[in-house]
Amino acid sequence: MRVVLDTNIYISAILFGGRCEEILKIAAQGLFDLIVSKQILDEIKSVLKVKFNWSDRQVAEVIKYIKEFASVVNPDFSLHVITEDRADNKIIECAVASEAVYIVTGDKGHLLSLGTYNEIKIISPADFLKL
Repeated sequence: MRVVLDTNIYISAILFGGRCEEILKIAAQGLFDLIVSKQILDEIKSVLKVKFNWSDRQVAEVIKYIKEFASVVNPDFSLHVITEDRADNKIIECAVASEAVYIVTGDKGHLLSLGTYNEIKIISPADFLKL
C-alpha cells in the first residue's frame, strides 16, 4: 500500500510526536510503502529551518532518516487542484505520480475537504491508524 504524507504530518511527528510519530514509526517498520517527493522534502527542510530555526545538520539528519525508508519520486507534471494554497498541490502530484492509495494530512482546510482525488483517499492521521 503506497502512502503519501503531507508535510504537516512529518513536522508534527518530528516536533510533537503522537499519532503522526506513530505513522512514521509504522512506515519505518515497512508496514506500508511511504512515498515522498523532492518537493515535499524541500518543504520539510524549509519549515524546520525557517519556522523552527533548526540547523543545517539537524535538518540533514531528519531528511536522511526519512530517506532510509521512503521512496522518493519526482513528478514531471504540475497539477492545479487546490487554488487556495498552491503548495498543497505538490502532495497530490506525489500521490498521483506514485499511484498512492492514501494521502494522510492534518490539513482540514484544503486537502481533507477534497476527500478523494482520482481514487486516492485523503484521510486524517487518526483515520489512517484505524486501517
